[in-house]
Amino acid sequence: MFADNLPLRASKVALIDADSGRSATYGQLSEEVDLIADFLAGAEVSSGDRVIVHVRKGIFEVAAMLAASKIGATVVNVNVQWTAEQLAYVAADCEAKALIIGREALRNLELLPRFVQRILVMGAKDVAIPDGCEAASALAPTGQAREQVIRDSDLAMIIYTSGSTGLPKGVMLTHANICIGADSVIAYLQLGEDDRLLSVLPYSFDAGLNQLTTMLRTGGTVVHQPIAFPSELIRAVQTHGVTGFAGVPPLWSQVVRFLDEARSPLPSLRLITNTGGKIAPNILERMPAVFPGVAIYLMYGLTEAFRSTFLKPEKFARKMGSIGQAIPNAQVYVIKHGHGRAAPGEQGELVHAGPLVSLGYWGKPELTRQKIRPCPELVDLLGDTPVVYSGDLVRVDEDGDLWFVGRMDDMIKTSGFRLSPTEVEDLLSRSGLITDVVAFGVEDDDLGQVVHVALTPLGDFSEAALMAHCRRVMPHYMIPRRFHTWPGSMPRTSSGKLDRPQIISRFKARASGVLQEPASLQ
Repeated sequence: MFADNLPLRASKVALIDADSGRSATYGQLSEEVDLIADFLAGAEVSSGDRVIVHVRKGIFEVAAMLAASKIGATVVNVNVQWTAEQLAYVAADCEAKALIIGREALRNLELLPRFVQRILVMGAKDVAIPDGCEAASALAPTGQAREQVIRDSDLAMIIYTSGSTGLPKGVMLTHANICIGADSVIAYLQLGEDDRLLSVLPYSFDAGLNQLTTMLRTGGTVVHQPIAFPSELIRAVQTHGVTGFAGVPPLWSQVVRFLDEARSPLPSLRLITNTGGKIAPNILERMPAVFPGVAIYLMYGLTEAFRSTFLKPEKFARKMGSIGQAIPNAQVYVIKHGHGRAAPGEQGELVHAGPLVSLGYWGKPELTRQKIRPCPELVDLLGDTPVVYSGDLVRVDEDGDLWFVGRMDDMIKTSGFRLSPTEVEDLLSRSGLITDVVAFGVEDDDLGQVVHVALTPLGDFSEAALMAHCRRVMPHYMIPRRFHTWPGSMPRTSSGKLDRPQIISRFKARASGVLQEPASLQ
């Protein structure tokens, strides 16, 4: 994935850190990788050992990941936004042998298990190095590292979920999962060596990782940009000639609103992609105007199966909001439990089979068997081949394109109806009165559940105006019983998605369910 590009592309720029202006060619990146690989080999890290990379987005982070991979170790990327408690949990759970940490995350060392034998600090020229740690700036070549023969089935990486629904779970990805996943995305996005992808999403998130692997695979360039203000992201696109840009719904909401006002020209940009959730309809409708001539790809994926589906850009105008059909090398089906495959117009659970399916969860064989198992409804097609059960409810249209309905365990049951929170949120977003929105059910003695909504208001927000909008566009059983104004920006997971469990639990934890509003809204 990496070494193949070196002979022909040693002088080509591989990585750019937009915030510092630093860049690295493939040749320079190779030298950095060799230094870190020598350190790991000297620390007796060997094939199959777990190496945690806890470094802010940038060239050092990529070099650390590739160095661990070079010697056959398993990469465990932990987002620098995670806490000391989360880092310690991951280190203990995967029994990490070494840690590569950035100077910005040194505060998280305090709870690290003692069995983590060696710690390397990146970017530490001007800071004190804690006892027991070594500075990357002091490394010298030793030639100890030997590139290992790696099989497709070998464990390449463990991606830990954010843990918003409990303790983080480590999804095990093989080298085949990662390489075939990269090739699949290269094929449908038509990526090549002239592309420059703006990398905003973390490498501890499968969609973010895929941006890196596709560029290393093709010999393209990755432009690192920590998530910041929309103006900084747009400036990075313009300054570095970015051709592609991936985001999650909350980020697209901010960027589209900014471009609505600024109308900044983006001549180099040829494609944008969305993953990690559904973009609000009022934002989707404005995207073609603020990104004229840019191909818009709506995608869907599971960490347990990397990428799953995408909507072809030429369908965007007439199928706005659809997640499309299976990507190359993926087999995606919609099943009705006990009743076979869903027909056009019907809903069912999305399941995914094929070479992108992961090995399951690290150290959790029972959970793996629950999530990845043969599907009785598909035995005529797949036999006993395991599939990933997504837990997502989708609808199939007459063309075979899929539409996300909602999480099966998030459905709101009220007045004898089953409501998707996503449907409620979509209709609320069309009001133009709010930005972030999360709908959820609250128990009710008479109706089973009633709809409550957490929201972030826009401008001159009026609850009365929002309720009037609901009465115009919703059936009576869908109309929210109560709106809860979130004070400030809603919390995100480390991958930038709304942290729904945290948002919902905050309201449900209070008997009244009411948060104090900011003074400006009282």
